[in-house]
Amino acid sequence: MKVNLPSTYEEWKDCIEIQCQIPLTIAFVQERLLVYEDVENEERMRFIRLYGESHLNNIISWFKQACQ
Repeated sequence: MKVNLPSTYEEWKDCIEIQCQIPLTIAFVQERLLVYEDVENEERMRFIRLYGESHLNNIISWFKQACQ
């Protein structure tokens, strides 16, 4: 089964807040950034294996944008 990954901030934000019903609070964003920016974190490594480093970089960028 092919997963359609979001390709823009707005698509990603809709996926998180509307489809998954997860509020993008500062606490949540900071928690996720701690995981995704830690090069030794197993969850980060699993994410890269599943979705690629390019998509991880998008996710990190979008989490940072959500803090602004």
